Amino acid sequence: MTAKIDAEARRAARLAAVQALYQMELAGAGAEEVAEEFEAHRFGDTPTDAEFFKSIVEGVPQHQAEIDKAIANCLSQTWTLARVDSILRAILRAGGLELVARRDVPAKVVIDEYVGIAHDFFAGDEPGFVNAALDAMAHRKRAKEFGLATPEGEIDF
Repeated sequence: MTAKIDAEARRAARLAAVQALYQMELAGAGAEEVAEEFEAHRFGDTPTDAEFFKSIVEGVPQHQAEIDKAIANCLSQTWTLARVDSILRAILRAGGLELVARRDVPAKVVIDEYVGIAHDFFAGDEPGFVNAALDAMAHRKRAKEFGLATPEGEIDF
């Protein structure tokens, strides 16, 4: 596979993961069940990195407490995570998972990819919010990548 095809397959995996996380939340379905459904019925002819997709879909529930806390720290005091649009929440959770558990993907790539996905769903201010929230999370969770000291209470590998 060439680098361009790999990037396209990863982009497709991220988009599918956001859709799967949305479906999981609305339908109350489990990660494994939804991942299997997507792999069997929804990928079609689109080149998709199925392993990467599965790592996000199954990883979010495993790390959800840490991810949701990181997202909540990016919200104003008058907003709760429950008030955030469900698609936007899925985008932030998928991006948060990569920042927390996919250290093989540079933080700036994670941010750029999920801002792009936000543009696929929203025409308003939401992509800017995704950018700001993931950037803030990245600076806390991956401080070393930005040449910063690790914030107190955070672990940066």
